[in-house]
Amino acid sequence: MIRLLVVDDSAFARCAILRLVSACPEIEIVGFSHDGIEALEQVKKLKPDVITLDVEMPRMSGLEALETIMAEVPTPVVMASSMTGRGTKTTIRALEIGAVDFFLKASIANPVGSCGCQNELITKIKLAAKVDKASLKRGPARQESPLRARRLIPRHTSSPRKVVVIASSTGGPGALYQIIPRLPEDLPAALIVIQHMPAGFTRSLSERLNELSLVSVREAEPDVLLKEGQVLMAPGSYHMMVEAGDKISINQNLPVLGLRPAADVTMPSVARWYEGSSIGVVLTGMGSDGTNGAASIKASGGKVVAQDEATCVVYGMPRSVVESGLADKIVPLSQIAEEIVALCQS
Repeated sequence: MIRLLVVDDSAFARCAILRLVSACPEIEIVGFSHDGIEALEQVKKLKPDVITLDVEMPRMSGLEALETIMAEVPTPVVMASSMTGRGTKTTIRALEIGAVDFFLKASIANPVGSCGCQNELITKIKLAAKVDKASLKRGPARQESPLRARRLIPRHTSSPRKVVVIASSTGGPGALYQIIPRLPEDLPAALIVIQHMPAGFTRSLSERLNELSLVSVREAEPDVLLKEGQVLMAPGSYHMMVEAGDKISINQNLPVLGLRPAADVTMPSVARWYEGSSIGVVLTGMGSDGTNGAASIKASGGKVVAQDEATCVVYGMPRSVVESGLADKIVPLSQIAEEIVALCQS
């Protein structure tokens, strides 16, 4: 039984969450809190397995409560998010602080999400319950010093010498915060990030990573060119591919493995054009996205790196790559930036 604490100042939202999760016999709501201060008391008293946490609350906001929870009683948290610009930025900040995931808290007519919200919320609560509390970040993300790359060949403006595709899902934003800001400005490679997120959130995530990093980070747009020292993030709800001439294309073709964007769409296109100069990095996440893509990169002569189990929030995507025999390196999160730099210099 998963013990759930629901934190929201809206009685309507609390009732809606109760209605949705009551359909799952594996989840028991052990308490409700109206604000952040009460939530902290309830977490210490009830010791829930998972918390759903709203952002806008009286006395203590959700972000303030989250920081304190991660510092004092690390517990898996699933944030309630709105689709507004402010809501997406706040959600990205929550993921940076240590929230495991988020669900969409929509309108009065449907207060906890859109179509399929019941299954989505239950799935995310179940995933959060499996997270090792020891892996949760305690406090805000700390920007580490960037790795100093030794440039073997002067940078040029034509086709990138290497292209790195990073695939991530649940727990991915937190992992990206530990990787992208550590990459050097003169990294001799272009990077592509496929993070499973709805539209709007990928833009906020890319903007936040850009603020923290020496490399340039932006959400991809049609016909933008790959450049060394630049990170392009696939927009939510769009597949992303590389075409001839280092050009990016995006589309809304059918989801792959239920996902859009999907790394299994992007990686083969990179392998096609860059062959042995392509590098795949598969981070934390549920499912197997990235496995077929990694196979394409390996077949073209490229390299594949998988995050190790101990540092994953969900060891699904990397496990699939490792068990398929596709990983050249299996490394902890703290060493992935260094591994990317080494492969880009080799």
